[in-house]
Amino acid sequence: MEPKHRHSPSAEAIAEEEQASGAGPIARLLGRMFRPLHRLKRLPFWAYLVVLGPGVVSAAAGNDAGGIATYAQSGATYGYGLLWAMVVVTICLVLVQEMCARMGAVTGKGLSDLIREQFGASWAMLAVLVLLIANAGVTISEFVGIAAAADLFGIPGWLAVPPIALVVWWLVTSGSYRTVEKVFMLMSLVFFTYIIAAFLAKPDWGQVGTAIVQPKIDLAPVALQALVALIGTTITPYMQLFVQSTVVEKGVTLSDYKYTRFDTVFGVIIANIVSAFIIIATAATLFVHGSTNVNSAADAAKALEPVAGQGATILFGLGLFGASMLAAGVLPLATAFSVTEALGFEKGVNLSFREAPVFMGLFTVLLVLGALVAMIPGLPLFAVLIGVQILNGALLPILLIFIVRLASNRDIMGQYAIGPVYRVLAWGAVVLITIAVLLMFGTSLFH
Repeated sequence: MEPKHRHSPSAEAIAEEEQASGAGPIARLLGRMFRPLHRLKRLPFWAYLVVLGPGVVSAAAGNDAGGIATYAQSGATYGYGLLWAMVVVTICLVLVQEMCARMGAVTGKGLSDLIREQFGASWAMLAVLVLLIANAGVTISEFVGIAAAADLFGIPGWLAVPPIALVVWWLVTSGSYRTVEKVFMLMSLVFFTYIIAAFLAKPDWGQVGTAIVQPKIDLAPVALQALVALIGTTITPYMQLFVQSTVVEKGVTLSDYKYTRFDTVFGVIIANIVSAFIIIATAATLFVHGSTNVNSAADAAKALEPVAGQGATILFGLGLFGASMLAAGVLPLATAFSVTEALGFEKGVNLSFREAPVFMGLFTVLLVLGALVAMIPGLPLFAVLIGVQILNGALLPILLIFIVRLASNRDIMGQYAIGPVYRVLAWGAVVLITIAVLLMFGTSLFH
């Protein structure tokens, strides 16, 4: 069955080309997903640069305060031991993000809209509840990150957080956030220096390679919590909501979807390369010297000392602030969109409080909640950041089940529903993540 409202290019031509190549099913699947990567010569390079947006922004926002804390803690505590998990999680994230971007292009609807239409109000409410819990936690973590960044510069969190929350609210509601978003993205690029730091720290690259290709699974409760936190911070629920909603808002159709797919895959790969190097850098600078805990932003900043020396704290503080601000605007906005979609209310940052009271009200409440919690005196900032990522990982399988079922549904996706091999990989990702979560709970209860 064909999608009713989206014009599509010739899928027959694509299929004929793939069959003629003699490639197997997995090769054909990867060929579809990475088609833009090997067809760059057929398309003007500027075309790809112009459309870089939803995928790159959502992936960059994933390297937020909680992400930095989790990756730094992983490297400091387990050395290179969780690098294999980054490879697996990156593949899972490519699959999930591509499915959501594809659904946006095919249906012209957001994820919550599709869940409500296809599964009914009760299941939609479950999805909304999961998203609210997870995203409220991550919103809190972004303001905790802002407080941690302020603390590096000697500014108390209670003094820095309120005006910053007000600025974020004003930027989004005034329609100016898309402009300054680029500034925050540039500030977030500071974390690319972890790549340089990793090389300067001279890690044992043999051990790095071994850790990537030879998984070592530690069934201790704390180790499983670290694994689930790594999953939860890399495949953060709001990233899927954001990328699909933004694809819809941009009016992406199947005729130009190849650009969006490139954007999505490119964003995931680049962001997760940075994430992996945060683990490598902290392992090479902290773990090998016995600093096995990252309890503050100052601890995480030490891994940048090979690059910036005494300026590592300032460099890390700027990056942490930019990453937190980027996600502090993106996250509550994506949450407000998803909830109002699921409940059928008016939505849009161009609408007033009177025109969209639920949308604007929820966005405002999330910002206020995040700011208030971040100002609690004596709050263990990094412990909260990592705890939120564990919560994300625990809730993630519920949302992934909806995503895979929707992307497999030919009634809404037509010929663009994911095929048999893709479904096996997608359900495999759901099963692996679910097993990790269940093992974490099981070992914690009976240890």
